[in-house]
Order: sequence, then C-alpha cells, then structure tokens
Amino acid sequence: MWGIKDILLQLLFALSPFVIYNIHYRKLEINYSKRFILITCSFCLLVSMSFPSSTQEGFIFDSRYVIMFFGILFGGISTGLILLGEFIIYRLYIGGAATFDALIIQAFTFPLSILLCSLYHKIRNGHIITFVAGIGFSLIPFIELYINHPDYIIANLSFNILVIPVQNCLGIWLLVTLFNKSVQDKEFYLKHIQNEKVEAINQVAASLAHEVRNPLTTVLGFLKLIRSNSFNKEKTERFIDISIEEIHRTEQILSDYLSISKPLECIQQKIDLVSQLRTVVEVMTPYAIMNNVTLETESLASPILIFGNPSELKQLLVNFIKNAIEACMNVPCARVGISFRIHLQRVQLVIEDNGIGMDQEQLSRLGSIYYSTKSTGTGLGLTYSYQAIRSMNGTVSVQSEPRSGTSFTISLPLA
Repeated sequence: MWGIKDILLQLLFALSPFVIYNIHYRKLEINYSKRFILITCSFCLLVSMSFPSSTQEGFIFDSRYVIMFFGILFGGISTGLILLGEFIIYRLYIGGAATFDALIIQAFTFPLSILLCSLYHKIRNGHIITFVAGIGFSLIPFIELYINHPDYIIANLSFNILVIPVQNCLGIWLLVTLFNKSVQDKEFYLKHIQNEKVEAINQVAASLAHEVRNPLTTVLGFLKLIRSNSFNKEKTERFIDISIEEIHRTEQILSDYLSISKPLECIQQKIDLVSQLRTVVEVMTPYAIMNNVTLETESLASPILIFGNPSELKQLLVNFIKNAIEACMNVPCARVGISFRIHLQRVQLVIEDNGIGMDQEQLSRLGSIYYSTKSTGTGLGLTYSYQAIRSMNGTVSVQSEPRSGTSFTISLPLA
C-alpha cells in the first residue's frame, strides 16, 4: 500500500501544472506563456521535493524528472536550466547520504530530457517519447545507485523496479497528454473567438452598408431629378422634403449603431421603476395616439425600487413600448397594456399588445443583433435593450402567436 500512496501523492504534484493551467486560463482569451510554465514548474518541483517518497534516510524520490521534462518541453531550455538550478540548490539544502548521487543522476537525466524534448517536437507519435523518457528516468537512477549503493538497491528492489518506473512513466504520459489536449482545446477556442469577431465585423459592415445605402440612393435620385429642372416648384420642394427625411433616417440608423457599440455604464443607482415608467409613458402617449393605439398603464401609488442606470432604463422602456405600439397600429381596437407583478424579490414588468404577433422562428431570433421583424428596422434597439436588462441582472421572456399579440415580461431584482 505504501507504493500506491507514494505514486498517487507524486502524481498529484506532477499534474499540478495541468490543473493550474485549466483554472488560470479558463476565462482568459490567451494561451499559456513560458513564464507560466516556469512559475508552475518551479512551485511543483519545490513541493514535490519537500514531500518525497523515501525508503531509507537520505534516499529520496519525487517527480523532479517529470516536472523538469515537462518544463523543457513546453517552456524551452531556458526554463529547464532555471529548474535545474533550483533543484541543485534545494537538493543541497535537503542534504542526506544520496545528495551526491542525486547530482550525478541529474547530470545524465537533464541532457536526456533536452534530447527527448527535441525529438518529441519532430516526430508524430509523442507517446513513444514519453514512454522512453519514463523508462530512462527510472533506469538511470537504478544503475547509478546499484553501482554506488548495491545494498540499498537489493534491500528495496521492488520499490526501485516497480514504484519508480510506474511513477515516472504514468506521470509523464498523463501530464504531457492532458496538458497538450487542454492547449489544443484552448487554441481551438481562441480561433473560434477570432472567427466570431471577424464574422461580427463583417455583419456590421454589411448591415451598415445596406442600411445606409438605401436612403443615400433615394437622396441621390431626387438630387438628380432636382438638377434636371424639369419639375415645378411644388414637386421640387416635395423632393427636397423626402431627401431631408431620408437624411434624418440615416442619422437615426447611425445613432442605433453607435448605441449598440457603446459599452453600458457600470455605475448603477437605486431608482423608482414606477416613476421612470410614468415618464416614458407620458413621452410615448402622443406617438400611440398618432397611430390610433390605446396605451393602458397600471396605476401604482407606492414606488418599486430597483438598481440600474436611469438613462439606460428609460431607453429600453421606450424601445419596448415603441415596438408594441408599432406591432398593433394596423389592427382594429389596437391596445398596449403595461402592468406589474412582484414575485420572489423580483419585479415583473409586463408589456403586452394585441398586434400581429410572431411565429416561433421569429421568437427564436428575437434580440439577436441585426434582426428585426420590421422591414425598415435594424433590430439594434431590442438588442441594446436586452443588453441593458442583463446588465441589471434581469431577464426577458416573450410569449407570442401570429395575429394574437405579443407579451414581453421583463424581470428585475428589487433593490
């Protein structure tokens, strides 16, 4: 049992660089560096040598060969030299009868590590190299100790021919294989992120060009008609009015793109949702009347306090209410209702309309950037609103069916 215990303990020390890598780089958009390899290997080497396997006083065995091989393989020869210096200093500090033997063994295993690491990068099947390394790092100490301390080898034969080879071979294979797999997965993840960024830039460029080109084409056409001087003054002024409207529409499109690209403000404060909604409803009521839509709001006397940014909250409320009005302005008895529910320390703001509704395909894409159910919309207003709600630790749910209206439920935590 002592052999299994020692193997498991040293394997834990040997696999520590792999564990630390997965913890440290899990959310970072970069891969490992040689500095990371040096720091983790230095720490693991120190811990491994501080809690070694030992069958006789002065003769200590640990994961030094595994850690140094790994350090050279992923950190380069410079990392290996620093680890070698650390090993020599700490081994001399520990002392013991086999100190000189440890230095002699290291004089053979270190060049072997450099040679095998060089071969590992050149051949396709790295498992063979890790196996050869494990056997070599077990055989060299066995031979050296047998020459200088034959009595020790004979007295602890099973430990030296079973425990040490298993510890070295299994440690190197597990550490190198698992770390390689994690590094490859990380590289794939980073490439995926980069591709997503490029795709997002392409979408922005294509969408912006499409949205801006339409009004510019209209303005260009009317300018050519005005230049021809073949129309009366009334028609020319009409052309100018339409051109001005298209320019204003272009300004609005650019404003939408700027609002979605601008990072949301981190500063949040305690605000009254009822008061904010009342202000927004006053602003949106003329727009609803103009489109023959009845805007109904639940009347609440007591405030509902939440944490958020007042300007962002107003903007997202405007976006949701405006979309609801536009969704039902072409149906008879058009109506938009706004109500509140308090449930489990959260306020649920429900905005519902009896408009044209949406099908399941539209619902699944709702809130995605550049997607809009309106022919003239960019979809950026709703995308901004979803981001603002998430920044306040809120959620959005939607229920809708074609020609049966839509209901948005915005859930926000109470302050």
